[in-house]
Amino acid sequence: MAAGIPTYSLYGEEGSAQREFWVHCETIAARSSGYRWEIGLHRHDTFLQFLYIRTGSGDALLPAGTVVLQPPCVIAVPPGPVHGFRFSPDIDGLVVTLVPDRLGPAADPAGPLAVLAEPVVLALEAGTADTHYLETTFFRIAAEYGDERPAREEMLEAHVATVILMLGRLLAPAIPDTLPDVNAARVRALHDLILKHHRAQLTVEGYARLMGLSPTHLSRTVRQVTGRTVHDLIMERSMEEARRALLFTGYSVQDIAENLGYSDPAYFSRCFRRQVGMTPRAWREEERARMRNKLPDASV
Repeated sequence: MAAGIPTYSLYGEEGSAQREFWVHCETIAARSSGYRWEIGLHRHDTFLQFLYIRTGSGDALLPAGTVVLQPPCVIAVPPGPVHGFRFSPDIDGLVVTLVPDRLGPAADPAGPLAVLAEPVVLALEAGTADTHYLETTFFRIAAEYGDERPAREEMLEAHVATVILMLGRLLAPAIPDTLPDVNAARVRALHDLILKHHRAQLTVEGYARLMGLSPTHLSRTVRQVTGRTVHDLIMERSMEEARRALLFTGYSVQDIAENLGYSDPAYFSRCFRRQVGMTPRAWREEERARMRNKLPDASV
């Protein structure tokens, strides 16, 4: 297992081997199919990304938790936060990667994206004029990006600015502002610590000590911000890793349990069943059968 979260220039591309750019566009399928439809947890330090999901299904793995994708929707990811994705093989959509410093007034820190501090999934209302216009604009970006026609850069800038302005309208009400900033920041810090230490099976007291808080204070803060317990967040992360290993590796249930810090595989199985509703082995068989049924028949 990797010791830390990778930092990518683009999906799966580390380092600075790419040519300089300010916008990149491709289909989600073109990139994710090579990774078995899963983009693992990573971060982009300098890039802003929008993923437009037209059809298909999947999950967004965000600092605030896993969000089930219900098309049509847009995932907006600012520079910095850790995130990842899982998609179904029938996913249809685009990912647009941008360099904020090159975007001009549309991406001004006080502009329409000012509230975008964490990744967020923006639900769109199917069939409305605004959704149709937004979808059309995303696919105009793809068309211009793929061609070398006159005024290509100017057209790309206009379409990207339109997307940013339209998403800015949706972002303001989508970001909750009723919680004290200090408490929300503490919960984000806890999520980062859980990502880093969940295999160590730290207790609530252990995480509170890392954050310089009392267990009671940490528990109260997490309950206020999320409505859940610290243990819920720890267990959710552990079981998320368990599901990924069960689906995408050939490790035994015992090996997966040990890798996640569980000394007793039977206890791990009980935790998994409480969280997911079935045993690890039954879940693996069911999910792998479901994925096989979704994959296209190569003989056709």
